[in-house]
Amino acid sequence: MSFEIPVERGAVRVVTDSTACLPAADDGAAAPVVVPLRVVAGEESWREGVDITPQEVAARIAAGERLSTSQPAPSEFAAAYRELAADGARAVVGVHLSGALSGTVEVAAAAGQRAMIPVQAVDSRTVAMALGFAALEAARCAADGHDAATVAARARQVAGSSTTVFLVDSLDHLRRGGRLSAPAAALGTALGVRPILGMRDGVIEMTQRVRTRRAATDRLVELAVRRAETCERPGVAVHHLGVPERAEELAARLAADTGAELVVTPVSAVLGAHVGPGALAVVVAELGGRPGDAVR
Repeated sequence: MSFEIPVERGAVRVVTDSTACLPAADDGAAAPVVVPLRVVAGEESWREGVDITPQEVAARIAAGERLSTSQPAPSEFAAAYRELAADGARAVVGVHLSGALSGTVEVAAAAGQRAMIPVQAVDSRTVAMALGFAALEAARCAADGHDAATVAARARQVAGSSTTVFLVDSLDHLRRGGRLSAPAAALGTALGVRPILGMRDGVIEMTQRVRTRRAATDRLVELAVRRAETCERPGVAVHHLGVPERAEELAARLAADTGAELVVTPVSAVLGAHVGPGALAVVVAELGGRPGDAVR
């Protein structure tokens, strides 16, 4: 049996990145610090959540503009760590989007090696509010006075429990961005079906195919409700790009079927550049349990 040595509350702080799609809220010192990724068009780039919004991304794509994305510079993580150290943090736990989709976690870890305080970078192997729930729970764990190892374990615990399923109007954006294999994208398009996509082992896979958008939405509900029923305390989120009415309808169905309090947000601008307008996603994560339990 091992015992955790208590640490001062607020001594460990949590950093995440903007693909966590965190809802707008002010949790004070307990809130994760968010480092933005960038949306890129030609020679221009914008920090998501700062210089560009998901709605603007949807409009640019609809106008035919080709967008790409980029990870934060090491200096941006270094600045975040420096500010936290100056604010009294003794250690940082970074919780970031899947390393199979982006080099962000590697950049965060490299910047952490040169930081004034210890930095532990966690590859969540997921994205959106699956990452967001992990970062929020890690931040609450840190605010409760747990050490960095326990905070990182809590992030892995919540991220590892998550299920993320989504549908898109076109697979072309994911294919062009290299987030979905060309054969999988061609298969989904050639059959004239609505593919259900999901996160598995850190990557995006096409998991099922249905014939209509309505049937695809029904399937999202079915999959999410089934997962929520297995959770002690489910966290449920709905994301969209440019279709708030569909997202609200989906959220209402999920709230009625799960009894959970839902988070409804647009996907981040960076994720929006890869999924395109019309995307709908559902995330379910287990928020119950104790910090450090059932760590994968």
